[in-house]
Amino acid sequence: MIDKKLLSILVCPVSKAALEYLPEQQELICWASGLAYPIRDGIPVMLENEARTLTLSEKEKHQAK
Repeated sequence: MIDKKLLSILVCPVSKAALEYLPEQQELICWASGLAYPIRDGIPVMLENEARTLTLSEKEKHQAK
């Protein structure tokens, strides 16, 4: 679980956009840049080279909401 106060101040280092926390994947998602940042041992890893690129189906699923 990530602290809500911490989540409110974290932004994507690439796009500077807000992040969405997905607890089941232990990731912080930036829909603007299309990157998912991992959370390891409760610590967000906010490095672009550690992030994974979101799949097309993940982006489409989000847009359908």
